[in-house]
Amino acid sequence: MARRYLLDTNIVSHMFRKNPTVLYHLGQIPFPQIAISAVTEGELLFGIARRPEATRLKLVIEEFLVRVAILPWDSDAARHYAKLRAEIEREGRPMGSLDMMIAAQALSAVAVLVTNDKAFSHIRQLKIEDWTRGPQK
Repeated sequence: MARRYLLDTNIVSHMFRKNPTVLYHLGQIPFPQIAISAVTEGELLFGIARRPEATRLKLVIEEFLVRVAILPWDSDAARHYAKLRAEIEREGRPMGSLDMMIAAQALSAVAVLVTNDKAFSHIRQLKIEDWTRGPQK
């Protein structure tokens, strides 16, 4: 079974800024194995809604959204979210709701979360890769 990669919003932003390390990693993975969360889609759309004058960025984002698999927020992701949120609150570790939703969706999809956000690092069961760093083994 091929490994699936769920790109966090910050990695997608690095991709749009043509970060060479992120682009290198993207070139190593067959595109059908790459996805984003519907939450990331919402964050990207919010970004362009805030900046209506950024027409080039809007085009780039819309083109990306047509091509990438977008995982819908479903009941299984919601169940993972509930468990994850309860665990995080018990441990007294604050985390933003959208980040928790993305982490839960990665767990639900049995996907590697690609992010450079340290907020995810304390979720033990989550597989994480940071594509802003050099090639990972």
